[in-house]
Amino acid sequence: MARLLADENFPLPVVEELRRLGHDVVTLEDAGKAGQSLPDEAVLDFASGDKRAVLTLNRKHFVRLHGTGRDHAGIITCTFDLDFAGQARRIQGAIAAHAQLSGQLVSVNRPTRQ
Repeated sequence: MARLLADENFPLPVVEELRRLGHDVVTLEDAGKAGQSLPDEAVLDFASGDKRAVLTLNRKHFVRLHGTGRDHAGIITCTFDLDFAGQARRIQGAIAAHAQLSGQLVSVNRPTRQ
């Protein structure tokens, strides 16, 4: 399973469901880094140093960081979705679709409602 770091604003119910699904997910709070207003670059560097892909709702900034060519252990950008369990399953599916997350930018969007 994947090693992940949830950005500060990432929904805890999704983190908990990913853990239940067997993923090793650490939050910035778990790592003692919550409330420090860490810049996105520092979050990415911290995650990469621990060989974790970043889970974030902050798509714009992390897509930009990926575009700079920085080395990283993976970035998974998500749209906010109140279906937390469904979002966790979509993240798991996206992870499974990639042989490795290192250096990858993966987008997980909520399904469109009809």
